[in-house]
Amino acid sequence: MSVGDNRATDRPARLAVGVVSAGRVGSVLGAALTRAGHTVIAASGLSAASVRRAERLLPGVPLRPPDEVVRSADLVLLALPDDALAGMVRGLVATDSLRPGQILVHTSGAHGVEILAPAAEVGALPLALHPVMTFTGREEDIERMAHCCVGVTAATGDDAAWNVGEALVMEMGGEPVRIPEPARPLYHAALAHGANHLVTLIADCAELLRGAGIADAERVLGPLLSAALDNVLRQGDRALTGPVARGDAGTVRAHLDVLAERAPGMSASYTALARRTAARAAGAGLLATDTAAELTGLLDDHARGADS
Repeated sequence: MSVGDNRATDRPARLAVGVVSAGRVGSVLGAALTRAGHTVIAASGLSAASVRRAERLLPGVPLRPPDEVVRSADLVLLALPDDALAGMVRGLVATDSLRPGQILVHTSGAHGVEILAPAAEVGALPLALHPVMTFTGREEDIERMAHCCVGVTAATGDDAAWNVGEALVMEMGGEPVRIPEPARPLYHAALAHGANHLVTLIADCAELLRGAGIADAERVLGPLLSAALDNVLRQGDRALTGPVARGDAGTVRAHLDVLAERAPGMSASYTALARRTAARAAGAGLLATDTAAELTGLLDDHARGADS
């Protein structure tokens, strides 16, 4: 069934789904669409990990080359790395793999639907559906879809396309959030800054604790960081605590000194985050302006000393 058949209701009917490729995201979304009543008729995947993942999450689904997957599908799911997406779209158009009426969805957070323009020119309906979640490629990810938001982008002014995208998200159990095309870069930067850098930050913290002789660093960090995350999501800047938010310059100086000695690779990130913390604390009225300026001066002096 083509998307043209669905425009009257703005709701996708039962669709034949093709997944390109069967990575962590593609396999999970394919499984979620199957649970919603659609049929994954083919997937692509070359690596041994993709094959095993498809066998586990998409049992019985044949693995075929991308062009064959696309030709047989009503809904094409392009779950590809950001930099591979444009080339794949051009290749599918060049090989006449796409047809008018197909729904073409990509899962990249960095891109909207402009990257699918060559497909739209041949009559496909372009959509960007980006789950705001990290994926492991295991069964529990399907359940997590019921608790995550999904960034939806469609062509400006195409209400039917927006509605189709939102309906697909809701069928998979997610909560659709409309992200206009111009907002995609900032939207994705925010998510990557939070999720990706949070992992780096926590891994660094655990490494520092192990350097201090604390074997079970993750057990020590877990309750503290879980509480901090919960607090900031509920209270915003009012959740700030610690020596920077209190204006304890002596403690901050001690931190800078020990990091310079014991973990110089982490010193720059501590300095940068402490500077941002001081600015946010001052902006929220938690830290006096002159104290914030004193802390910023201390941090700047340390950074210049590290660079000299």
